[in-house]
Amino acid sequence: MKKVLMGNEAVAYSLFINGVNVATGYPGTPSTEVIETLKKFSDDDFYVEWSVNEKVALEVAAGASLSGARSVATMKQVGLNVAADPLLSLSIIGIEGGMIVFVADDPGPHSSQTEQDTRNFARFCNLPVLDPSSPKEAFSLVRVAFEISEKYKLPVIFRMTTRICHSNETLEFEFKREKRKISSFEKRPQWVILPGLSYKKHIELEEKLTKIRTELGRLNIIEGHGQIGIVTSGISYFYVKEAIREFEDLFSILKVTVAHPIDDRTILDFAAGKRMLIFIEELDPVIEEETKLVLFENGMHILTYGKRNGYVPFAGELDVDKVKQIIYNVTKKEGLLVQKSFVNAPEIPRRQSQLCSGCPHRSSFLIVKNACKGKDVIYTGDIGCYTLGYAKPISTTDTCLCMGASITMSQGLKLADEKKKVVAFIGDSTFFHSGITGLVNAYYNRHNITVCVLDNLTTGMTGFQPHPGVGQKATGQEGQRVEIAEVVKGIGIKEVLIIDPYEDFNLCVQKVREFIEKDKLSVIVFRRKCANLERYNGYYRINEKCINCKACLNVTGCPAISEDEDKNVFIDKTLCNGCGLCANFCPRMAIKKVGQNE
Repeated sequence: MKKVLMGNEAVAYSLFINGVNVATGYPGTPSTEVIETLKKFSDDDFYVEWSVNEKVALEVAAGASLSGARSVATMKQVGLNVAADPLLSLSIIGIEGGMIVFVADDPGPHSSQTEQDTRNFARFCNLPVLDPSSPKEAFSLVRVAFEISEKYKLPVIFRMTTRICHSNETLEFEFKREKRKISSFEKRPQWVILPGLSYKKHIELEEKLTKIRTELGRLNIIEGHGQIGIVTSGISYFYVKEAIREFEDLFSILKVTVAHPIDDRTILDFAAGKRMLIFIEELDPVIEEETKLVLFENGMHILTYGKRNGYVPFAGELDVDKVKQIIYNVTKKEGLLVQKSFVNAPEIPRRQSQLCSGCPHRSSFLIVKNACKGKDVIYTGDIGCYTLGYAKPISTTDTCLCMGASITMSQGLKLADEKKKVVAFIGDSTFFHSGITGLVNAYYNRHNITVCVLDNLTTGMTGFQPHPGVGQKATGQEGQRVEIAEVVKGIGIKEVLIIDPYEDFNLCVQKVREFIEKDKLSVIVFRRKCANLERYNGYYRINEKCINCKACLNVTGCPAISEDEDKNVFIDKTLCNGCGLCANFCPRMAIKKVGQNE
């Protein structure tokens, strides 16, 4: 088979071909497409699911592995924080069937709270981590990951970054699935983690890493014979190749595929006879620090340039031009190159992120904002589309930390400033991910906050994946639907209100105002399907009654409303979703609905 595959798709194909039996994950850019691709495959010994969160995903995959199945748990880098507890313990008790923890890092970041580097997590957990440079290499390394995992009875972290996850490459492969017999669960003392056992297994783990270090050294690649050595990994390898194309004879490259445990012998062989080493890697100086430690322990003294002495940036993505600049700065300092052979690319204009036209969250935010007029209110936000509630003119997000933190942070804010009203906004998928425990805490400790669950019946920001509140499984099959309001009532919370944010706007404001003024722990579920999944009939148009006050634009911030060359406001019918929210704010009632074909 010859096929153009995105990096995440290449991993998914290889997982299926190499006999993965259980695949779990929680959607998060840039990792989502692995499960999205795997769900298209089927076999009698293969199962795939979107789990409630990353911790659950990893534990389900671990349980399958203990029975001898090959498994994978997928997540983005911040999801690994959620899964940290079981992962650290798995490194001690071990696994049975091959287990891969696929983690997508997000240098930049493009769609994440942090730029954390999963290679550091691998060092922290004492687990091997593979760091491919292309979709093709990622495809081939999946088999290696399973083999190493099964040989040493350890999970293997498979780390990719946004550019590799979402870049395309033509691959040729035989689409034939490996069939394996899955052994049943065998009861062993090692599966029960206890302090005494943990001490013993820690010693074994260090011994395993020593063997893995030697065995996986073969995956690292040395190219060229120049006296200037460049140590790199991941997508940065290709940036380096492009950057030195005019001066290849001066350089040699060490591409580190296994960032932990790094192979000492490879480092020493590469460094021998070099005039200097330049470390080019995204995010943290993981390879730089490991290499310097190896050189120091072996008495090798060599000039080094990297993040530690300010030649390579710690933050953000690298690219070819940035790498050229790094190499130019280093070689100019050493008197080797004076030719500046690059052109700075123009900076791409920035565009403000905003909620889609017709997004029900916009109406939900404005209902609460109008209901709270005249009150001193703190609005806590969460992770998802609705994080965009921070932007003007909506301005109803004062904090945003991590998944589920809106509910728990609101409790601390209320304790410290009890005179203020605190309203927490959280999405439906995030509510199931990590919001429920915070709500239980609020009920148990009698925290008087208002929680608004924005239920658009999908996981919108990552590509419309289902969640427990939808009742549909990853494969499209029917699952058990979990009703958010019933969960809230099951906790014991009495004050529960369900609202359609596109019902009568003023009536909704009145209901919410009365609800908030009770000054009790209360939950409002704003339920309306995502505008990208459900369009209204027709669209809205501004007629001749308009006085150009721009209230429709200045209050809603809807992207379908803009100004023409003469600064007159108009509604773009190609963008208008037909929700009619803007009509609620027109003092002249100049915004009217028209048919789709008018």
